[in-house]
Amino acid sequence: MTGGPRANTESLRADSARVRARMLRAARDRVVAGDLDLPMNAVAKAAGVGVGTVYRHFPSRQALLEALAAERFALLVQAAEQALACPDVAAGLARLLRAALEHQRDDPALAVVLATPDTADPQTTELVQALADAVDRLLAKAREAGAIRPEITADDVRALFCGLQRTVQVGRDTELYIDILLRGIRT
Repeated sequence: MTGGPRANTESLRADSARVRARMLRAARDRVVAGDLDLPMNAVAKAAGVGVGTVYRHFPSRQALLEALAAERFALLVQAAEQALACPDVAAGLARLLRAALEHQRDDPALAVVLATPDTADPQTTELVQALADAVDRLLAKAREAGAIRPEITADDVRALFCGLQRTVQVGRDTELYIDILLRGIRT
């Protein structure tokens, strides 16, 4: 007799991973096409699964958006850590703003997740906290250097990420808007 219970469990896990990947591809295709509403029925249909399967993997639209944004969110946290390591704190902050803008432009799901105050997935909660911690440390360094106003918080920077992304969508002059934003938070 071959296989046994373990082989069956492994094949079920592999099948579940393939189904999850199909659903994420279907959702990503909708986001790329400009549909950030992500109707679960439409995602299910495009992935070739029932809507119940989508809900088993992603209990809400927010959970689905967070799953789509997870990779870019992790890269944004990494960019915040790199900005913190930059010897010129103002240049580091500018680099972080550019990275946040680039990641949101490349992944509209990230822009939605950053703009949403609550999270649906524990991994996203960890990423939000990691980003806030890195930005808090960057802001403390910037305050010590006299590079920013003392009342600016990590939550303010997160809101500015979202605002900058929207501003560039409307106006398109990235460097001008980053410069305006940086001048506004300086002492």
